[in-house]
Amino acid sequence: MTTASAYSFLIQQLSPRYGPGEAAAIARIVLEDVFGAEGRRWTVDGGGQTVDGLSAEAPVKAEGWTATEVEQLKNITARLISGEPVQYVLGQADFFGLKFKVNPAVLIPRQETEELVAWILEHLKNSRIEHPAVLDIGLGSGCIGLTLKKKFPGLQLFGLEKSPAALEVATENARRILGEDATFQFVEGDVFDYRVWVKFPFLDVVASNPPYIPNVQKSIMPEHVTAHEPALALFVDDEDPLSFYRVIADFSLQKLKPCGALFFECNEFNAGEVAALLQEKGFVRVELRKDLAGAERMVCGMVARH
Repeated sequence: MTTASAYSFLIQQLSPRYGPGEAAAIARIVLEDVFGAEGRRWTVDGGGQTVDGLSAEAPVKAEGWTATEVEQLKNITARLISGEPVQYVLGQADFFGLKFKVNPAVLIPRQETEELVAWILEHLKNSRIEHPAVLDIGLGSGCIGLTLKKKFPGLQLFGLEKSPAALEVATENARRILGEDATFQFVEGDVFDYRVWVKFPFLDVVASNPPYIPNVQKSIMPEHVTAHEPALALFVDDEDPLSFYRVIADFSLQKLKPCGALFFECNEFNAGEVAALLQEKGFVRVELRKDLAGAERMVCGMVARH
């Protein structure tokens, strides 16, 4: 087997479940992240043509794979065919140009969250605070807070996570991405427990991508999401789908400094309600933004200047 034939094999095996386009994208991720395809020269077997997007050099047939590599590919393929997300299969996910460890204890970072991070970075640069104190509520993999600190090194990073398993992943990612000597403070706890609030200082920014999918919507969610990603981080009671937004807003009113900002990722179907909630609670300069797909997915509100 060559890298090119492995690519063809993956697309053939995965297309019935994912469709040709997504199968090709998954195949690229597997070959690049697991088998180092970017560093190899390879072509479609016998055809003398390069595989689209994966060969930057002249068409040269790659060396054959070892038996161990072939067996590893088969095992990966079987897990992907079963519907397990490629990020969990490989144990990592790309986010904002960084690689985060992920497993079923944490959500897989998504593009919409990258857009939220970009907005927060824009705010931090405009605020000109040299060492802003930032809290990521519901850390998960830590992708929001850790990316912010990586891109804004002077940032004082705090995190809150209810799940011990997720907190372990976020802490490992912090060491990998920021370095062993990096300073940060992650707390295990529930934002609904007011006793946890006192563990944090006054803050310049609070950011959160809280659970926001009502349980009633489970039936319309993709199977690979409901079967593999943590329900704790996804779903909220039907009776009060804004419960996390409400308590985090109350926390932020206590902990944000004057002119401090609260950033949320939202369900596109009730993002307007989140913005209205912030206005009702007294936040100013409340702004609702759309993602690149045109869906209302992000909200920011600021604490008034005293």
